[in-house]
Amino acid sequence: MVDESLIFETKRNISSAFIDSSVRLGIAQAVLMTQDNLTECFGAMKCDGVVYRQEHNAFWVFTKTKMHFERRPDWRDVVTVRTFPVDNAGMRTHVNTAFFDASGTQIISANQEACVLSLANHRPLRLSDLPYPKEGFPPAVFGEPFERFPADFREEERAFEQVVRSCHIDMSSHMNNIEYIKLALCVFPDDYLRSHELSDLEVHYTGESKEGQTLAVYCRDAADCGRFARKTFVHIREGGRCVFESCFCFSRCSRFDCRSSRRAP
Repeated sequence: MVDESLIFETKRNISSAFIDSSVRLGIAQAVLMTQDNLTECFGAMKCDGVVYRQEHNAFWVFTKTKMHFERRPDWRDVVTVRTFPVDNAGMRTHVNTAFFDASGTQIISANQEACVLSLANHRPLRLSDLPYPKEGFPPAVFGEPFERFPADFREEERAFEQVVRSCHIDMSSHMNNIEYIKLALCVFPDDYLRSHELSDLEVHYTGESKEGQTLAVYCRDAADCGRFARKTFVHIREGGRCVFESCFCFSRCSRFDCRSSRRAP
């Protein structure tokens, strides 16, 4: 039987702080709003980062996010966002989020993977040893499997470098998840993002970056795009280690501008 108390639902306004140059919910901002809803969902279940830090000397880590976009809402739209865990896999959990427009149509869906680490040694903890749901999960609304990304990026695929600054740092003293997505999106010129629709994205947070470190951003277009018009992998390294990897899939021209756009580097 589904435990309805696991479902957190709220209305969110697409304010000017959450839009990009297309005057719609931005791509990175969509991930941020999804993470916010997950955090509030965990708060309602009394298992968020505040409780875990204070009572269990532990903290949540988002490891993967996958999202599908039917349509990004416009500035000043009000959307209903529904978030709920769909499993307890022992060492990790998966959490679904669905965005609905004013007519009740589902326009964005997401699946996030998260785990809990000890503050003492940063090792993963079993969810069974913590106050986290073990049954009654609602059925998943988005269950596409996470991908394996290429790791053999060549030097000629390096797009640019970025030094981690204080503005990128969050409460964990590491680079914030959303800052990685913003950095990855910089491989696409603004006119490309305005003239093409993002259909799917997937991001994996694979390491930690600290202030002062230099990140190298690599990108590669997939040879086989499958059902998409374009599929681009973006890989970020600090030294010899991968700290972030992602995939952006574009399906069609934007309703704002269907003219040809110059390709991203």
